[in-house]
Amino acid sequence: MSDPRPTNYLDGKTLDKIKRIDVRARAVVEGFITGNHRSPYNGFAVEFASHREYTPGDDLRHIDWKVWSRTDRLYIKQYEEETNLNCHLLVDRSRSMKYGEHLGWSKFDHAATTAASLAWLMQRQQDAVGLTLFSNKLDRSMRPSTNQMHLKQLLHELEQTKCDEATDLSTALVSVANQFRQRGMVMLVSDLLLGLDDLKRAMEQFRLRKHDMIVFHVMHGDELEFPFQDNTMFRGLEQDVQLLAEPRALRRSYLEAMNRHLEGCKKTCAAAGVDYVLMDTTKPLDVALASYLNWRSRTRRQNGAKK
Repeated sequence: MSDPRPTNYLDGKTLDKIKRIDVRARAVVEGFITGNHRSPYNGFAVEFASHREYTPGDDLRHIDWKVWSRTDRLYIKQYEEETNLNCHLLVDRSRSMKYGEHLGWSKFDHAATTAASLAWLMQRQQDAVGLTLFSNKLDRSMRPSTNQMHLKQLLHELEQTKCDEATDLSTALVSVANQFRQRGMVMLVSDLLLGLDDLKRAMEQFRLRKHDMIVFHVMHGDELEFPFQDNTMFRGLEQDVQLLAEPRALRRSYLEAMNRHLEGCKKTCAAAGVDYVLMDTTKPLDVALASYLNWRSRTRRQNGAKK
């Protein structure tokens, strides 16, 4: 078998040709690292542990040598905690995530590859990673671990997952929040098909427990652009309904409603202190991850400088 890693990473068509999710995840991470001049492995845990960069005159006893060994940069611990953390990946497997299968690359394909790539990155920086799959309830949960075999099992679980349940994100997310007692990092990967009040309630449950939370909002390009031209039969994935419509007459009102929802999701997350990342299935994954992590790193350094 030839090396599956592409050099111009990684649109949906390319990813679809790489069937195994562990191969896809490795390719995303390698594409991300190739395009990133800074070490990507301090993108999460260093900021989360409240470090700041060393400046001359700082007490050398507070230098975190574990971070130095990984990054070749000096950081000061602002408070004493373990530098590794528990990361919980929450992946939506409801039926709406199936959209795009007919085109060869679904929202769930994008979400699963995003989650697998994040798991790969987190383990590379010695952090424990767990996986929770949910729909209208908590369907499957794997506790965080740093074990390499655990990572393989996590990737296998994503590979085998089917999107065959209805959505009740609010109830599912609140249930999940109640499971995570120990403070850690929570990464939600979902299409967020729920009301903004429900989203707010769910985000507050995680933040009340002092989790550092990131929402990766996965949307198919069709949902964001509504490119349909001819008379089209629209069929519901969550409900048994269908509608024959002339798309051009609907496009303006649809896009206005969609943009209101996207902006509402972004503002709701910001108000709860949650990072929000819109993931377009038509855009390269490594670029999206690199863009977010670089933004996060800059923001945390700036905040640290203000303290």
